[in-house]
Amino acid sequence: MAKNLVIVESPAKVKTIKKFLGSNYEVMASNGHVRDLPKSQLGFDAEHNYEPKYITIRGKGELLAALRKAAKKADKIYLATDPDREGEAISWHLLKALNLDNNDKKVKRITFNEITKNAVRESLKNARDIDMDLVDAQQARRMLDRMVGYRISPVLWAKVKRGLSAGRVQSAALKLICDREAEIDAFLPQEYWTLDAVLKVRGEKKPLIAHYYGKKDKKAEIGSVEEIEAIKKELSDTAFSVEDVKKGEKKKKPPLPFTTSTLQQEASKTLNFSTQKTMRIAQQLYEGVDIKGEGTVGVITYLRTDSTRVAKEAEVSAAEYIRENYGEDYVGSETKPSAAKEAKKIQDAHEAIRPTDIARTPVLIKESLSRDQLRLYTLIWRRFAASQMASARYDTTQVKIDAGEHRFNVSASKLVFDGFMSVYMTDEDEKGDGNVLLNDLSTASVLTLDSFDAKQHFTQPPAHFTEASLVRTLEELGIGRPSTYAPTITTLLGRRYIAKENKNIFVTELGEAVNKIMKSSFSSIIDKDFTANMEILLDNVEEGSVNWRTIIENFYPDLEEAVKIAEKELEKIEVRDEESDVVCEECGRKMVIKYGPHGKFLACPGFPECRNTKPYLEKIGVTCPKCGGELVIRKTKKGRRFYGCENGPECDFMTWQRPTTVKCEKCGGLMLEKGNKLQCMDPECGNIIEKPEKIAEAG
Repeated sequence: MAKNLVIVESPAKVKTIKKFLGSNYEVMASNGHVRDLPKSQLGFDAEHNYEPKYITIRGKGELLAALRKAAKKADKIYLATDPDREGEAISWHLLKALNLDNNDKKVKRITFNEITKNAVRESLKNARDIDMDLVDAQQARRMLDRMVGYRISPVLWAKVKRGLSAGRVQSAALKLICDREAEIDAFLPQEYWTLDAVLKVRGEKKPLIAHYYGKKDKKAEIGSVEEIEAIKKELSDTAFSVEDVKKGEKKKKPPLPFTTSTLQQEASKTLNFSTQKTMRIAQQLYEGVDIKGEGTVGVITYLRTDSTRVAKEAEVSAAEYIRENYGEDYVGSETKPSAAKEAKKIQDAHEAIRPTDIARTPVLIKESLSRDQLRLYTLIWRRFAASQMASARYDTTQVKIDAGEHRFNVSASKLVFDGFMSVYMTDEDEKGDGNVLLNDLSTASVLTLDSFDAKQHFTQPPAHFTEASLVRTLEELGIGRPSTYAPTITTLLGRRYIAKENKNIFVTELGEAVNKIMKSSFSSIIDKDFTANMEILLDNVEEGSVNWRTIIENFYPDLEEAVKIAEKELEKIEVRDEESDVVCEECGRKMVIKYGPHGKFLACPGFPECRNTKPYLEKIGVTCPKCGGELVIRKTKKGRRFYGCENGPECDFMTWQRPTTVKCEKCGGLMLEKGNKLQCMDPECGNIIEKPEKIAEAG
């Protein structure tokens, strides 16, 4: 009979950990949370110090009975749920659900950052009591999320008529995406030019390409072709000379090992993984895979972390591996971030995400992993190996070339030692700067002008968010935590508030409607500073410096007041079924405008007798410049709005920006809305005017 019971979260870990601990240990899984706030109500008592009302999750009764039976037989019980806030809370709920807090048996909490034999056995030596500060931080987060979701979502439901939702982090992220879309829509391109001088160097066959800098004492931007022509004319008879040549060396430091955020970003960019897919596969690699010759073993450390810290043993092991396989010169010697410095920025005392054994290379275990597991493991292995290697070194050359009062610059670099880049390179590293300098270029070199290369450019609008850039922005602003990035994006996509086309994220009409309500009635909830400050307060709860009930007491009354005001105001403008001029071809009734998960659509008011529906094409009162039909609001398959012709697909006219009835004074073309201005649709015309008052009022 086993004397010790170990309870983990995931069934996938049971077999692995049982193998490490032997016959004296029974290992069972809780399958995640066993208690939670009830789904049918808010789940806490505001009149009695916001006491949460926890109930057993439906379907967990049989599992809890089996755990209680095993606990009665065991002498010692170890709660080994995940090593984070959520895991600590699950252990505490198990303590309560199994009645272990009033039990004479020894109940201890153990955590391990990696599922390896040494780590699991070491955790038993460092068994501790449950950390109630961590539990309270999770309780506060859960209750805040419940308050926002359960109090605001019904308001959205009443306004837009279908099951929508709000969320503390979700709604703040949606606002970021909507704000970016507004920036893109309002963007007006600015013209600028670049000028290169193609120079011949006496005695050399290859030409030298020099980039225009400006005057000798001041950098200058070139804004028009007239300025280009003036500079070219001024320099046509001017001698070019090398004013200065500076040679040097620069180092490119190795990247830090992955955190949850940077892993999600890099996997999105290089592997085209969604954040959800990255976390799912990383979970598999952490919990354990069956390696030939080893059995089931966790091949990476814990996947939810803000930290770039690496255990000393892992650093030593990595140094030995690099020394043996690459040579002494490749062993990293750079000073790593100090624990004190990093402690200010990180939430959890975990390590970075790394392989549990650097000697377990991707090539060695490729036969034991699925294709996607191998791709992600390779990324993690290479990033960690690179983080422990020496910097790459470049020889650099900077050249200043003068022509009269004007100055041109040439810069180039040559890789002389690849260092960490022997195992890990980004797209930027692979591209390089493309410049190759002549070795003997000096102030004595004789230059003659061969030609000028002038190019016209236009400034580009802000880029649409991708999953990678959204995660980076959420992290930079302090909105959410590593464990929340993937579910936040998944929820926004699932609710159809946003859509993905290629890698780009776009807000849908439904998302815009929800964001508009949140901005008007719950602006503080979605404010990025408010959301970030709330995360700091939750971290303070975890550190034991703030009482979790204080946060709830300060938050809930203001939320309740905002909800009451919103309910009154939104009742006055409640959307009813608006009758259209479209006649139902099946029963002859006039169809009405309805709201669904994808936005507006037309439905027969005779439902359920008549179930006819069709797409809603909202006319905007502008004539199609191609065929003379009316322009309407259309949507892509994924819900992104654009403007097209009612005669589509026969007429293929479309534009992302809203057309107006104003005609361009220069060419007679359509003028499109761009923030507070109108721009001609013809890029060759480029006419920009202030938005007329009537259009501004309508907008």
